[in-house]
Amino acid sequence: MKRMKILPVRLIVLFIFSSFSCFNSFCLAANVTYDHRSLIIHGRRKLFLSASIHYPRSVPAMWPELIQAAKEGGLNTIESYVFWSGHELSPGKYSFEGRYDLVKFVKTVQQAGMYMILRIGPFVAAEYNYGGVPVWLHYIPGSVFRSYSKPFMSYMQKFMTLIVDMMKKEKLFASQGGPIILAQVENEYQWYEQFYKGGKEYAMWAASMAVSQNTGVPWIMCQQYDAPDPVIDTCNSFYCDQFTPHSSKMPKIWTENWPGWFKKFGAPDPHRPHQDVAFSVARFIQKGGSVHNYYMYHGGTNFGRTSGDFVTTSYDYDAPIDEYGLPRNPKWGHLKELHEAIMLCEGVLLNSDPINLSLGPSQEADVYADSTGACAAFLANTDNATDIMVVFRNVSYFLPAWSVSILPDCKNVAFNTAKVSTQTSIIEMVPEYLQQSDSSADEGSKALQWDVFKAMTGIWGEANFVKSGLVDHLNTTKDTTDYLWYTTSIIVNEDEEFLRTGSQPALLIESKGHTLHAFINQELVQGNTTYSTGTLVFNFTVPIPLKAGKNKIDILSMTVGMPSAGPFYEWTGTGLTGVKIKGFNNGTLDLSSYNWTYKIGVQGQDLSIYNPDNLTNVNWTPTSEPPRNQPLTWYKAVVNEPVGDEPIGLDMLHMGKGQAWLNGEPIGRYWDKRSSIDDHCIQECDYRGTFNQQKCLTGCGEPTQRWYHIPRSWFKPSRNILVIFEEKGGDPTRIRFSRRNISSICGLVTANEDGNESSNSNAAVHLKCPKNRSISTVKFASFGTPTGKCGSFSMGDCHDPNSTPVVEKACLNKNKCAIELTEANFNEGLCPDATKKLAVEVMCS
Repeated sequence: MKRMKILPVRLIVLFIFSSFSCFNSFCLAANVTYDHRSLIIHGRRKLFLSASIHYPRSVPAMWPELIQAAKEGGLNTIESYVFWSGHELSPGKYSFEGRYDLVKFVKTVQQAGMYMILRIGPFVAAEYNYGGVPVWLHYIPGSVFRSYSKPFMSYMQKFMTLIVDMMKKEKLFASQGGPIILAQVENEYQWYEQFYKGGKEYAMWAASMAVSQNTGVPWIMCQQYDAPDPVIDTCNSFYCDQFTPHSSKMPKIWTENWPGWFKKFGAPDPHRPHQDVAFSVARFIQKGGSVHNYYMYHGGTNFGRTSGDFVTTSYDYDAPIDEYGLPRNPKWGHLKELHEAIMLCEGVLLNSDPINLSLGPSQEADVYADSTGACAAFLANTDNATDIMVVFRNVSYFLPAWSVSILPDCKNVAFNTAKVSTQTSIIEMVPEYLQQSDSSADEGSKALQWDVFKAMTGIWGEANFVKSGLVDHLNTTKDTTDYLWYTTSIIVNEDEEFLRTGSQPALLIESKGHTLHAFINQELVQGNTTYSTGTLVFNFTVPIPLKAGKNKIDILSMTVGMPSAGPFYEWTGTGLTGVKIKGFNNGTLDLSSYNWTYKIGVQGQDLSIYNPDNLTNVNWTPTSEPPRNQPLTWYKAVVNEPVGDEPIGLDMLHMGKGQAWLNGEPIGRYWDKRSSIDDHCIQECDYRGTFNQQKCLTGCGEPTQRWYHIPRSWFKPSRNILVIFEEKGGDPTRIRFSRRNISSICGLVTANEDGNESSNSNAAVHLKCPKNRSISTVKFASFGTPTGKCGSFSMGDCHDPNSTPVVEKACLNKNKCAIELTEANFNEGLCPDATKKLAVEVMCS
């Protein structure tokens, strides 16, 4: 039995999306149809590999490069939700500007020669505030979100029609010569039907309403397994290879493959190994899938107050392109090679049905062959622990555990999901001082002048109202702000025991969320907060210094985003439900039914003093030594743009909790909340076996988020106005800009892999720096038995001393290079009994 040579994808791949040329000249309308194998465009079957990029979670200046990075990553389609709440700010008042310029985004996709999947919803979930549904709609009489509620259905249909008509006007549906090939209505609804009276009727109405829009492209409903014809039901999960659409006439579509997961304040970082992501995609295609979308391919940023409840400002998602727009390697590169291998099989995959062959108890092959003699095969080992050698067509193939090998010609392996040959990047955040505009660079932070405005604690100006008892936070603020003041006062008698002994009573607060700051006689008191498991309900307990006589109690209740999904999620309450003080002579004092004075927002926010046009609305105090650890404080500095062209993060490690703006643009919420040290983080993640979002956690005991993305396009060369509102106290002198920089790149390749001597000549380390940068230094190079990983390689017992000179000759002062494992480069006779590797780390500058 012979062993087959493994051919690197980059040597055999050649595929061109020929139909894209039509997009750039708007020449032909495409008739989009489908059958059980695929979508059919212009009468031709197409395989669609798609990237979720949400237009409001980046900025227009980033869109072209993000889309191009997806295209260079081997994808041919971009997917996005449509964010209703960002567009319809109040009934009939619309915004399609800046980050919400939907038409511009779709046209940018079109100009890149890519297809588009438009998930109009308009409910989107997406860890987005209120699931993307406008908060004002909750207060329309009779409206119940996502139900057979006439008011909700009326506004939903109106917005859906608005978006469809907008796309039609710009000729953006494929039926008009545009890029949009699929549209989605509703989102992951079927499980929720059971909670709503008329839930099934609503789902069927939504499908019918969408089809009536006459877009000329198919409609989809994800996780709606009884979607009515001609609407296609689709899958969302970490794995969808076993999914089958409800109709045998429909193609197998995966709308959300989660290559990572989102993060919440106070939680560790979730990661999904790239080998497992690749495995899931290969298995889906192996089992007949023809439309696949990564949710997310670029997660981006929840700017301003757009995140769902407790979701961080970063929506990085451990995606192939990181929050700042940089490829996350090896994930991006490994998936690029996967996509290239899959596209080599496109023709035969879509024009035939697979034949399944057993290769062992947990091993199988799916073979696609057509009448022309073309053939492609997928060999899978679903055992999560055991590597194995299998025999396919009288040839032996090595299959690592939990992996798929792709054979575009049924002979040669173009790609295996567990074997990573692409480069790894080390990314660092390079700090620099905030530099006062018009000052020299070497003056640094010493020259920085701050302006400070201290907001009043509790009520300022006129109160909004006074009421006996505690009100719901959200129903009061209508989500116009995160903040609501609850204020009252008590009289303490001089004969209270705690006044004599010096002990302190305890303030006990119960709240439905999300967090709070308590002030006693204008002073912030720091307490312990205990959340109920699986909810945002919490108890706050703190000793408080009361005095004889009148004592003022001010409680600042805060939301951290609204719920984004769940049955009747818009009815979820927030705010205080109980306030007591324990420790009086007569026992516990219950303040819950006292008269409370209410004020919406915090002082300064009502005047929008974060907006450059409104800076003079308050009296700022200039100082070069701003107050530290002072709550309820606005800070303003006028600074230069950081040097270079790298993406920028705002380092808020030494601040507490609040919000930040640059030139009036909303950077978002920041919070120093740390994850628990007991959250079961790991050092190394085993990609083998079924993944879930709790499997591969890092960052236990660390701040959930330290750096906050500021898009470069928000900066001016000088006189940038940075505004910070700090709620509980921090040190503004330690705020820094940080440049996100790919400092090193590494390659690691194994010779003699799987005992296949004939493959050695093709083995090579491929390295590539970011654009406009070149390889300046070889930090490490060893052919032999090196150990460790990127950033911490070390030489083994076996080492070719010629390794570094060979790598320097091939790579120095070049943007990219390849170092082949050939006899001309390395001593292949070295350590004959060892499995040899080449490990390289270089610096880009």
